[in-house]
Amino acid sequence: MRWRSRYPQMAERNQAMEERKTEQQAERQAEQQTEWQAERQTEQQAERQAERQTEQQAEQQAEQQTERPTAGRSDLAVNKKESGRRGLIHIYCGDGKGKTTCGMGLCVRAAGAGGKVLIYQFMKDNSTSERRVLSQVPGITLIDGPDRVKFSFQMTEEEKAEQRTSYRERLKQLFRKAEEERYDLLFLDEAIYTVRAGLLPEQDLISCLDHKPEGLEVILTGQGPSEEMILRADYVTEMKKVKHPYDRGISARRGIER
Repeated sequence: MRWRSRYPQMAERNQAMEERKTEQQAERQAEQQTEWQAERQTEQQAERQAERQTEQQAEQQAEQQTERPTAGRSDLAVNKKESGRRGLIHIYCGDGKGKTTCGMGLCVRAAGAGGKVLIYQFMKDNSTSERRVLSQVPGITLIDGPDRVKFSFQMTEEEKAEQRTSYRERLKQLFRKAEEERYDLLFLDEAIYTVRAGLLPEQDLISCLDHKPEGLEVILTGQGPSEEMILRADYVTEMKKVKHPYDRGISARRGIER
């Protein structure tokens, strides 16, 4: 009989526990909903702030572009014009590694300053690794050379005569293009070596340098520049070999020497 008398009380207690459990679940859901709303509000504020920062950056860039003193010209060219600075002549020579590497680095620096850069490589085909990257850099123009190139000592006299005629014409075209299209920097890779090999008359190169546009910077590389070339240059840097893997029979490696 006691068990029977307790049963209604247990049922009431269980019902109360269920109701309390339901209330607690509702409270947790309400708390979770509040937390989610707070998080979402924080995210929306962060998104709006990021959008505003992007808009401000775009406005600042537009203002800077509008304030640029000479529209359509590079920072390098503007600086030259304002300072009255003339373009100088660089020679990287010597028997050590790094002549072309140094010249290419200077081309990247000039392009980074907004300059227009024109590059031609004498005595090389179009397969050197740096061309893949440089061709994608804004402001840099690479002029293709022959697809196949021999060393000068491998050429017949007829081939040398053909190459000499081709390079003389190419040299004139390069300086003409640099002037007409207002380039800031002209890099003539291996021009010194080409002169020394008898495949480009030195007087042609000297004449082009003497009559180049005043603001045009020119880089020349190659071993054995003449005294006359050195006198005309403003920078002459000699790469001196102390050690080189080639002396141990290690040929040029792709991505390092070529």
